[in-house]
Amino acid sequence: MKKINFKTLACAALMTAALSSCSDYLDCPTEDAYNTSSYYKDAAQCRAGVNYLYNSPWYDFQRGFFKVGEILSGNYYWGSSPYLNFTLNGSDEDLANMSASLWSVNTHATTVYDNLKNATGAPEDVKRACMGEALTWKAFAYFYLVRSFGSVPIIHSPIDIINSQQATSLHKAKISNVYDYIIKVLEEAITLLPERDETGKGRLDKYCAEALLAKVYLTKSGFSEEHTKYNNGTYSYITCTAHQRNQADLDKAAEYALDVIEHSGRSLEPVYSDLFRGDHNVCSENMISWAWSTQGNWTMQNSLQCDLGMKGFDEYGDNWGQYCGPSIDLQDAFGENALSPNRMNIDDRRKATMMLPGDQYDYFYSDCGGFDYLKFLYNGYPDHKSGGELYCPTGAAAVKHLYGDNADHIKYFQTAAGVQKSALWTHILRLADVYLIYCEAKIGNNGTTTDPKACNLFYQVRHRSVKSYDKDPSSLSWEDVWKERRLELACEGDRWYDFVRRYYYDPQGAINEVKSQRRNGYNNQDALDELYKNYYENGTWTVPSTLIYNTSTAAPNVTDRSFTLPLPSSDVIFNPLLMEAPEEYDLSGITF
Repeated sequence: MKKINFKTLACAALMTAALSSCSDYLDCPTEDAYNTSSYYKDAAQCRAGVNYLYNSPWYDFQRGFFKVGEILSGNYYWGSSPYLNFTLNGSDEDLANMSASLWSVNTHATTVYDNLKNATGAPEDVKRACMGEALTWKAFAYFYLVRSFGSVPIIHSPIDIINSQQATSLHKAKISNVYDYIIKVLEEAITLLPERDETGKGRLDKYCAEALLAKVYLTKSGFSEEHTKYNNGTYSYITCTAHQRNQADLDKAAEYALDVIEHSGRSLEPVYSDLFRGDHNVCSENMISWAWSTQGNWTMQNSLQCDLGMKGFDEYGDNWGQYCGPSIDLQDAFGENALSPNRMNIDDRRKATMMLPGDQYDYFYSDCGGFDYLKFLYNGYPDHKSGGELYCPTGAAAVKHLYGDNADHIKYFQTAAGVQKSALWTHILRLADVYLIYCEAKIGNNGTTTDPKACNLFYQVRHRSVKSYDKDPSSLSWEDVWKERRLELACEGDRWYDFVRRYYYDPQGAINEVKSQRRNGYNNQDALDELYKNYYENGTWTVPSTLIYNTSTAAPNVTDRSFTLPLPSSDVIFNPLLMEAPEEYDLSGITF
């Protein structure tokens, strides 16, 4: 996908607006003298004007995306991180960047939409498709905002807010209003988007928006204003009480998911690990992705390998993730044990998600004949030297979001990587997720279902990675789907939002599960390192009796307030009204 210059084309319609009112949560594009009347004149210009919405405004969300989705949820160990021990507050830098990025997406997507709507000369079908893409990204930004921060302002037209200097006097809308707004935006996007991406380059189509809408309805089904209490103060959190999910919303989730499944022409990729390789950036299963590139301005690239890769993993000296790794709790979920040299390998997703002793990868270090986890730790490869020891007390290391070394990057992308730069796309909505959305929607409030379609879809997801699971189940339980979602989507930034969805209608169940997780590491990292090193050098594996799971660190204090992230302090200082209870937002005046 050809990218464009972020400065000269990003939301140019704002250039005549009064920019002095901008804040972190109402991001303003760079001021410039660009004249939009001379642009959007043909299909290429329309598409170029939308391309950057697939990457740049999302860049500062990457770290928050992983920390919220995976560390907060108990899938990933990250030392004393406030995301691990639930001590997060509004001064956290990653939280502030996350919020600013999401509001930036809203502003940019809205302005690109307005520019396209007012443009003349371009083919109408391409113009409409690009407008639909912009609205889908706007909706996805709001979906992250409401699931992260709860009630937030609805800023349908950022330009009007800026021109009227209302940015410091915006009230939050009720959570139900925000979900209704997201639905309204996506319904409009669906009318604009084509049935298929004619470019074949991973652009959004109608079914991508429908897939997102199915997920929105599934999440919304559990939320009820009647069973919610808004609390004011520093954290502005919500308290929910247990109740049944809304059947009409569940039916809508199933309806949209099934339309995607039966009519989009998409299918699951045969090999699970292929989904996360560069030559599968664009594939049938990946529906909505951040489309990163190394061939452009800063913020267009994927930087996740820096946070997650072990020291020395690539040639650029920009990896610092050796102290962190997939949690022991996630290892338990996969039926694996870092204190054993024997890999069960009954689920292909485990190896594609985390490295453990004995694991080797042919898609990393293709110039070195492949990658061996323990060899890397204790011997290294030419131009790839680790610190010579195991640093992570869970014994595991990340796999997803890593591209490998520069030779791998060139192999898969035909371009070189760079310092904190890769072109590996981040998939934020996959077809397998849609399959499981349908399953959960059909289970609904009953706890189980015998729906044959749901049973078959569940089978397809599991059988791809667990070959011994060789026939459709006769019934599905909520617990089946809950666990399957974790294994299928582990380390893809989604798990915490599953907990938020569950908290809406089963708050105590969500609290209890998070509190019961094995979120700590083993109590003696040096002994774990020695265990691994002896096995690599001598082939001996003797676990000392002192090497046990760390129970001395208390379980996190998970409460109702834990499921709504604190608003960034910078936003609250700019607009103190954000600390007040939300107000009813009238959506009847929303037009496109």
